[in-house]
Amino acid sequence: MSTNGPFGIDPEDFERALRGAETEFRDLLGKAGEYLDRIDNASVGSLASLLGQLVQPERPRPPKPEGETTGETGSGVWAIYSIDDTGEASVDQVFPSELEALRAHRDNTDDRRKVRFLPYGVPVSVLDVP
Repeated sequence: MSTNGPFGIDPEDFERALRGAETEFRDLLGKAGEYLDRIDNASVGSLASLLGQLVQPERPRPPKPEGETTGETGSGVWAIYSIDDTGEASVDQVFPSELEALRAHRDNTDDRRKVRFLPYGVPVSVLDVP
């Protein structure tokens, strides 16, 4: 037992097992090659059509609008606002970035208090609930 290592495996047994596995693997590869040689073009065509049905072609993306929107250029502010019982919105705080606004809003428990991007020149009344 002490000559066979801590697991009791004789190194010669290990080498014999690897040689046997190598032989079986080579036989398996040979059989696969023979099988692939026997496949005719019709079988390959039907397999390709089956795969074509499973894989969806990439859909074209809609064209991008001509000019950049105010949100893309970043000319605006992030506002934390509240909606009162009558549905009118009032801005509580204004932030230059979304990250700062979300950090300030992180511990909010009031459902009527929200965060939104407001482009410059847009009145706060757009946040009102109808």
